[in-house]
Amino acid sequence: MKKIVPVLITVLAVIIAVAYFAMSSRAQDSLVVYCAHDSVFAADILAKFEKKTGIKIVPMYDTEATKSLGLVEMLKAEKKSPRCDVFWNNELLGIMELKKEGVLEAYKGEGYDRIPAKFKDPEGCWAGFASRLRVYIINTDKMKPDEKEIKNRFAAGDLSRVSIAKPLYGTTLTHYCCLWSEYGEVKLKRMHDDWIARKIMIVNGNAASKDAVSGGSCDFGWTDTDDYFEAKDDKKPVAVLPVRLDSGKTICIPNTVAVIKGTQKLEKAKKLVDYLLSEECEVVLANSKSRQIPLGPVDEKKIPEEVWELKKWADEGISLSELSDIYPKCIQWLKEKL
Repeated sequence: MKKIVPVLITVLAVIIAVAYFAMSSRAQDSLVVYCAHDSVFAADILAKFEKKTGIKIVPMYDTEATKSLGLVEMLKAEKKSPRCDVFWNNELLGIMELKKEGVLEAYKGEGYDRIPAKFKDPEGCWAGFASRLRVYIINTDKMKPDEKEIKNRFAAGDLSRVSIAKPLYGTTLTHYCCLWSEYGEVKLKRMHDDWIARKIMIVNGNAASKDAVSGGSCDFGWTDTDDYFEAKDDKKPVAVLPVRLDSGKTICIPNTVAVIKGTQKLEKAKKLVDYLLSEECEVVLANSKSRQIPLGPVDEKKIPEEVWELKKWADEGISLSELSDIYPKCIQWLKEKL
């Protein structure tokens, strides 16, 4: 294993170097965008922006080959000599970390103005758009979609037929940070230990949680709305309910976008940020297969009815701006625990 690790690091470095060489050769006058959103959806959005503005885009996606490094880590490493102009992230904890590291340039444009305050940085270093909700996915062959029954199951009894993704990563980590914010450190840790003691099924990701429920191994579980829609489109016996905190708030997790400090293409970068935060962009993503939920005001007639129903839940989302201070403490605890 010790011999293999340096080889893997070398291979990864070569892959990144080749990708950057190919990118930089086309990026002289183009806008370089690091994008963690699925390329199958993001590419269409970026193409529409190119056609609309004439500004060329050179994207670098967070592929399987570079996930061990990650776009957030790349941006931190490139802080003194940035290669990227705009970062499109598919969540918010990483972009909050970049703000703390001084990687982001504050910008409050017309796009920023249409996004509700709880889904953007008050200083303008990032803003959210096109969100997912944390939800209960329910197997309707096993139980009725009833919030009271779900609460009763979590309150007492066996949890072996309830699935959640490992909370060290992704939106489940954000979910845990929201629980920390809502209930405090002591109560969250007590809740987590209690769930483990009652045999809650911890799986490797939201897709696995969705599969456990849609396949009948679990009665219900946590996942995101895009995973729920995948199961629904596959004609699985599933229903959905929002995860609600005791305050009645939901957990709504947006895509986020930011300008990279030190960009030499600031005006072009601002135009892309405004476009990603626009109604036009949110409508396109709402009509995509993943049914991303608009955060700003949109024409109801332009988005699917099932997404409009989710928007009502998203509008009730907990404020996310305070998670920046919670995240490092929560992740440290989870690393020790799991």
